[in-house]
Amino acid sequence: MPAKQNCYRSDDWDSYRMEYGQPHLELEDEASEVSAVGEALDVLMKAGVIAHTAYDNERMLAHRQAVREHFDIPWTAISPRMQRLVYAINAVVQPANMIAAGVFCGNTFISNAGAAVGPGQCYKAERLVGIEINPEEAGRAEMNVRRIDPSGVAGVVAADAVEYVASFRHRIELLCLDADGTDGRGKGIYLDILRAGLDRMPVGSVVLAHNSVNCAGKLSEYLAFVRDPAQFRASVNVVLDPEGLEVSVK
Repeated sequence: MPAKQNCYRSDDWDSYRMEYGQPHLELEDEASEVSAVGEALDVLMKAGVIAHTAYDNERMLAHRQAVREHFDIPWTAISPRMQRLVYAINAVVQPANMIAAGVFCGNTFISNAGAAVGPGQCYKAERLVGIEINPEEAGRAEMNVRRIDPSGVAGVVAADAVEYVASFRHRIELLCLDADGTDGRGKGIYLDILRAGLDRMPVGSVVLAHNSVNCAGKLSEYLAFVRDPAQFRASVNVVLDPEGLEVSVK
């Protein structure tokens, strides 16, 4: 029997499209963005993935402004809706330890970590780690993060995500997956990364998997795994844009 799996799909998900080279371009008015993300959060709550839907909109906007002012982002597929959704999930879950795998220039990572560091901070975390296998991009991401997080709680390392997660000796309350494997595997690497850290993920841990729509083929084994009730209590495919985000709770 498949796991309890739901889907939130906004009416305009396929027409709401990023201009990848314009990371800060506004694609809709704030009220529409808040509404779409709010509906998605409500579905996540009803599915038992998150406990509530409350987050501080002003802090989220302060986080967004800091990223706009201080981050070097050559391109991104993280839409404003996705940025808000990821920030809100972290603000609700409040993971003490969070790992984001495949962070490129750090934009996906800070969408998670921004709930605990910088002007968007709403709780205190212990360790927030971004992993990027490309040393040059890892360096750019680390410089970006340092501009808004002088505390050092959030940081980026140049490493192989499977190896790093396997060696991480702390609990992992939230894992964000956006990496690409080699040898044509692409997003299929998600399952290897998840399995590498699964034994340190307590009940209630949340996993975010970007590209659940446009890379669904490569993610077929991963999606089957997180939708298996023997592994995860619930999993929701949140489709706010053509990329999508699978959100699962252990």
